[in-house]
Amino acid sequence: MEIGEMREQLCKVCHMMGENGWGASNDGNVSVKLGGGRFLATPTGVSKKLMEPDMLVVIDEKGNLVEASGEYRPSSEIKMHLRCYEERPDIGAAVHSHPPAATAYAAAGVPLADNALIEAFVNLGEVPVAPYAAPSTEEVPDSIAPLLKNHDAVLLANHGALTVGVDLMHAYFAMETLEHWAQISLNAKLLGGAKPIPREKLDQLYYLRTHYYHCTGRHPYDDARPDLQQ
Repeated sequence: MEIGEMREQLCKVCHMMGENGWGASNDGNVSVKLGGGRFLATPTGVSKKLMEPDMLVVIDEKGNLVEASGEYRPSSEIKMHLRCYEERPDIGAAVHSHPPAATAYAAAGVPLADNALIEAFVNLGEVPVAPYAAPSTEEVPDSIAPLLKNHDAVLLANHGALTVGVDLMHAYFAMETLEHWAQISLNAKLLGGAKPIPREKLDQLYYLRTHYYHCTGRHPYDDARPDLQQ
């Protein structure tokens, strides 16, 4: 995909994030790997609902500004995105946002780990909570780094959520799945709690993940079922 098309796609994702209510004001940021040590990212101080292609910035692997229009600059949270790419070469995009239900779990320090939804288990597995980290500091990338090996979605304590994928749409849909799961989980608690999928059924779902899922990050279930690894 040419960079012009990537700019358009990234803005479309930003607009969908805004329409979904995944943050207030200028919350959240998105980035995409371009290759050659360059990344396309949303700038600081701009609402995702108002994002336009020429507002996006290009940075290098150190976070240095390579290309920008006018006064647009990368977010200070880009450090978190760059750590994702550093830890996992398979990652092609990262999405950070504050979807209400998932962020409620992050604020409460509660991981999403009930194994009660088929799609959530296949696509995400358990979603852990990273330790609290001060925004815009190296604490943020350091807090997520140990979790990236086994997880494509992470809750950020008292902050929001992060998802990654092999490309932009995979990262976006991971966030959509995460928020949908959080909403259902909260509602299930009102009905007495979600009922976990039986262990033998999880084995079948694990097979689907290993054969059809696109990201190469390890699923938390891998360690429990080494006999299913190919």
